[in-house]
Amino acid sequence: MTRTAQRRARFYRVEVAYNLFGEYSVMREWGPKGRGGQHLLVWFSNLRDACMAAERWRKRAMRRGYVIEGTTE
Repeated sequence: MTRTAQRRARFYRVEVAYNLFGEYSVMREWGPKGRGGQHLLVWFSNLRDACMAAERWRKRAMRRGYVIEGTTE
């Protein structure tokens, strides 16, 4: 892998979770592979809104060049 390719090796993760307080959260995490990245946690009162937000963020990441791990797209 070239130095430029190594610099561009990044990850982006979107995760929906249910917490003990009856809320749903969407955690986004991003950064260079192999290192600690940044993260952001957003709470929602219902699963539908949390899933819709997660899908929007996933689509945005795909437009920016991220690919789903294990695919060749």
